[in-house]
Amino acid sequence: MAPIINSISPNQGPAAGGTAVTLTGSGFTGASSVTFGTNPAQFATLSDTKISCTAPAGSGSSAVTVTSSGGTSNSSTFTYLPSPVVSSIAPNQGPTAGGNTVTVTGTNLSGATAVVFGSHSATITGNTSTQITVQPPAGAAAPVNLTVTTAGGTSTPLPYFYIPLPTVDDISPALGPPLGGNAVTVTGSNLSLVSAVRFGSRTSASISVVSDGEITALVPLGSGTVSVTATTPGGTSLPGVGNPYYTYVGQPVITSLSPNQGPAAGGNSVTITGSNLTYTDSVRVGGILTPFVTVSDTEVVAVAPGGTSGTVAVLVHSPGGTSSASYQYTP
Repeated sequence: MAPIINSISPNQGPAAGGTAVTLTGSGFTGASSVTFGTNPAQFATLSDTKISCTAPAGSGSSAVTVTSSGGTSNSSTFTYLPSPVVSSIAPNQGPTAGGNTVTVTGTNLSGATAVVFGSHSATITGNTSTQITVQPPAGAAAPVNLTVTTAGGTSTPLPYFYIPLPTVDDISPALGPPLGGNAVTVTGSNLSLVSAVRFGSRTSASISVVSDGEITALVPLGSGTVSVTATTPGGTSLPGVGNPYYTYVGQPVITSLSPNQGPAAGGNSVTITGSNLTYTDSVRVGGILTPFVTVSDTEVVAVAPGGTSGTVAVLVHSPGGTSSASYQYTP
């Protein structure tokens, strides 16, 4: 009596063969061959109702049969699946913390059972025959091989790069006017791939990479003291390292001079009252730089210079700009 095949499990596998297949049925005692199409398979008869075999290489759908002295069995279908092919990864780089969204494009990707970054599996969030979306696992700052596994086998690898988190340690100068537009130097680490520099919630309109530890950026408009962050494929820098802060300084304003006149020889003290005077870096009387002391945000004491004649303007300068020439001093 010829053998009978009732079921085959699994009923599909890679074209390269090698799938362990179990045949269930009857009349298997004394089986002399198991074939997948015209290709013989290695097999072992476990009992009269069960055979274990290894699928040979093949393609398409193959009829699986068992032959014994009683004849050849009915056929059961085993489907050979093409190997998955990965053609691109977008983006092909991301943070060491993982969790970003990556799109894997290729062919024969349906039914993906695993997408592996190095030795760690990713979370699959979407899967079609030509595209898989995944969330990468965490990894060390280094390139790893990405592979896709389906019932058809495992793809050849493509590289994926884990990028370390950038850091911002210092801003120079760390002060400037509310309207921005001035250039500052941002120092830190892992800055080569910077895509954005933000001053608080506002983004710099222009950045330039000098080295992995230094970039220059144009300051956007703003106010107060804000943290400066850098964004790369490795993520966005976190405040707290070094001194990653920038302060917007208001334009200095003079509201009074006391006294507003003095000897032509100079040397007398003049109290300048106003606002936004904390960061005063120079005082000019009639265009002459003069010594000064900042007392508070509303008061600066300067020493009147000699060598001026007539009524001259008093100007206070800071990173926020220069005061207007409204207030005059008469030697």
